[in-house]
Amino acid sequence: MNSQQPLISLRDVRKSFITNGNRLDVLQGVDLDIYEGEMVAIAGASGVGKSTLLHVLGTLERPDHGEVLYQGERVFTYDEQRLASFRNETIGFVFQFHHLLPEFNALENTMMPALIKGMNPKEACELAEAILTWVGLKDRLRHHVGKLSGGEQQRVAVARSLVLKPSILLADEPTGNLDVRTGESIHDLLVSLNRDEGITAVVVTHNMRLAEKLSRRVTLVDGKVVGVD
Repeated sequence: MNSQQPLISLRDVRKSFITNGNRLDVLQGVDLDIYEGEMVAIAGASGVGKSTLLHVLGTLERPDHGEVLYQGERVFTYDEQRLASFRNETIGFVFQFHHLLPEFNALENTMMPALIKGMNPKEACELAEAILTWVGLKDRLRHHVGKLSGGEQQRVAVARSLVLKPSILLADEPTGNLDVRTGESIHDLLVSLNRDEGITAVVVTHNMRLAEKLSRRVTLVDGKVVGVD
């Protein structure tokens, strides 16, 4: 058993949605600890609550019941402004659909979280250029995202998520929209981020090859954790 204080703890987390007048219980009492430096896969069939769990971890969705603690602090007690600042500075997000802004180039997209924080544009540009170079896009800095391949776009999304040096990276099916070869390159990038930079990562995936590369796998069935490997 790990003697460290968890970086993130979920305690009896429950989340439901109302659809067409019917209540759908998506998370049904999730307990989970994630430790600094881990790389955790959230696995399970479609519709079992993987993405909802990730959204709760990322404070994008409030649980109906239970607690979410970051280093012992109950983050959902924060007011909306403080919670938004916490999210922007502490958590990096990568989604299956990269959600890049098509009117901007790779560098401008990557700078965006730093500019939202109020960082000096010159400093934000330098940070963005450094992280884009690190993810292998040194020669694509000023390409508009529509001119990039799917794998390059996802690398921009990874760079954007890392520009403020978050303590945790949350990725929701980050290779689900990519071909096998390109997906493998994104897998390897995420693993190297964890190995070389020590970034804690939680990755929702149905790809067992990726899940097997990670340090731990959490399996969800019907909104409950049924296995931790």
